[in-house]
Amino acid sequence: MANLIVISTTAVPDYVRGSLSRFLTEPAPGLYVGSVSARVRDLLWEAVSAAVGDGAAVCVHPAENEQRYIIKTAGERRRHIADFDGLQLIEFRDENGKSAL
Repeated sequence: MANLIVISTTAVPDYVRGSLSRFLTEPAPGLYVGSVSARVRDLLWEAVSAAVGDGAAVCVHPAENEQRYIIKTAGERRRHIADFDGLQLIEFRDENGKSAL
């Protein structure tokens, strides 16, 4: 069963962008959208996560949970995913890595 997947990338190597564009459409720079199997989605995300380097990436795809989707991140940015009783919320961290809450 094919599912919608959205991957956003920032400052990733060109070969990662090339790999993503083979399977997904790039409607804006660094934003990839498509419908692929869970296996292809997981392999793509594994490749992006391993190669993100100093960049960052976010993957959103459907899931059987309360929110009906899962957010995955790779790389270091101020925004982090925090699990709040099964809900994925966005947490902002300061320059020292401490939560801004």
